Amino acid sequence: MILTTHALVGTAIGKNIENPWLVILLSLVVHFFLDSFRHGEYFDSRVATIKDTVWKILLDLFIPVSIILFFIFSAQPTLSSTRNILLGAFFSILPDFFTVLFWTFDWKILKRIKKFHSFCHHYSRFPKFSPERQWNLRNAMNDILFSAIAIIILFL
Repeated sequence: MILTTHALVGTAIGKNIENPWLVILLSLVVHFFLDSFRHGEYFDSRVATIKDTVWKILLDLFIPVSIILFFIFSAQPTLSSTRNILLGAFFSILPDFFTVLFWTFDWKILKRIKKFHSFCHHYSRFPKFSPERQWNLRNAMNDILFSAIAIIILFL
């Protein structure tokens, strides 16, 4: 899943659960659950450059941040609810951040998390660069569906 999907689902979790520790736990668990669904990756290591990748990541972060801020300023949730919303968004994207840190710095402490993360993606079913992992509308349908549901839950 893309960061937008993870952040929006984490936000919906944070909005609807009062216990911050439960928000953190569920946001992490749901991250790995969502990654088990078929989805495309906009990062192709064969052709990716820093310039090509950074703008995609920034856009992928800008969209949920904009939606979250719009919700916070329009709905004016309580301080504890706002905290939980932000915790949900943050912890729902944290596993992807750990993966980037592992790829970038090869930190051995993150190897098990990266291995579990890859397992959740079912990469063995869809080999690297296969059509099932390409960034296209068919592979993005689960991202679109989960993001739309999260936005509906957030604003209801």
